[in-house]
Amino acid sequence: MSLRGANCARLLIRATKRRHVKSFADFVGHSPDKATPEDVRRYQLRLASIGTTVPTLNAGASALRFFFRVTLKRRDLADAVVSVREPRRLPVVLSVEEVSRLLASTTNIKHKAALSLAYATGLRSSEVVSLKLTDIDSDRMVIRVEQGKGNKDRYVLLSPNLLDILREWWRAARKKGWMHSGQPWLFPGYRGQHMSRRQLHRLVCMAAERASITKRVGVHTLRHSFATHLLEQKTDIRIIQVLLEAETYCPPTPDRGADLLSVSSPVRRDRAHCQAICLPWC
Repeated sequence: MSLRGANCARLLIRATKRRHVKSFADFVGHSPDKATPEDVRRYQLRLASIGTTVPTLNAGASALRFFFRVTLKRRDLADAVVSVREPRRLPVVLSVEEVSRLLASTTNIKHKAALSLAYATGLRSSEVVSLKLTDIDSDRMVIRVEQGKGNKDRYVLLSPNLLDILREWWRAARKKGWMHSGQPWLFPGYRGQHMSRRQLHRLVCMAAERASITKRVGVHTLRHSFATHLLEQKTDIRIIQVLLEAETYCPPTPDRGADLLSVSSPVRRDRAHCQAICLPWC
């Protein structure tokens, strides 16, 4: 993040904190330093009763807790602030047949390549759009992901089916002059930049609509579907964690000898016995 972006972020956080403090002061009708723990409880109950979302409730709780503890030195008020546990929901997952329909509904080769890559690798939307041509290693059949989530580099497996689609997209883009010298992106956008995450999300939504899929679908849905389909194919859950760069803890399995969670990159197929997921129509 640039210095200017960091400054803007700090100003936004401060403005948000001030807004929550002012809302509390307006509710109690007097200066916050004269408030009681009961005032804090009634204020939070009021927010919940009018349908305030859990993230907003917790953001307000954090702002008030900081204000009471640091600014007012009122630990009794800070201790009265309660955070709300956000309900955990199961992610939307498409069946293999639904993924097949979604990808088959794309007629534009660029859209087909982008969505196929998102599903066949399980990459996040930010990782898909920021891929460069040089990240595709057809010799070793891997894709290099630079500075993914957590500023980490890693490799994901490249299936032959996906490679054929990417080559078809490259030939079409080169013919139209989009893959000219000095253009590094696998999916170029406007003004020398890569495709935006918003555009990629729109492509998924349009494809789902054309495929008559009524589920709420996004780019992350393809990532969840990738992991679920690998699990249904009896792929070791530790290998799936490595491919997704997931942080969920998986307890060790003594009978396996080596801990597969520490599989080095590129993923060692001789030990992991993991193949990239095949596109559903192949």
